Amino acid sequence: MKKIKTITPILISLCVVFLFWLKRIVALKFYPCVSNFIIFMIFFSSLFSKETIIQKFVRISGESLDEPVFTYTKNVTYVWCVFLFLNMLVTIWTIFLPDNIWILYNGFLSYFLTGVLFITEYIIRIFFKKRHGL
Repeated sequence: MKKIKTITPILISLCVVFLFWLKRIVALKFYPCVSNFIIFMIFFSSLFSKETIIQKFVRISGESLDEPVFTYTKNVTYVWCVFLFLNMLVTIWTIFLPDNIWILYNGFLSYFLTGVLFITEYIIRIFFKKRHGL
């Protein structure tokens, strides 16, 4: 995880420099792919550490990580990994489609879907907390 934290800013900087070096608008189409990949890798790599990224967020918020919460947050991390990976695949696919479709997906639909997933998870979390008395 430490290696990813140190490499991420360097990779982002190199990508930005590469995009400006090309000076083509087509290169900017890769930005959603790169950002999705980086966020996916942060979530995915946290699955192999002691705590997932979502479990770290829970600890920062001051809540305890009892067994049901630990399992729930691990499962939420899996869901976000799958979503981010699929979103990354779609953003790669839209690069080869007409600009209108790329703009529609990367400028609206991907954000809309992310919001839907977040709201859905939040509603499920409320029921989870009620069921476990948290």
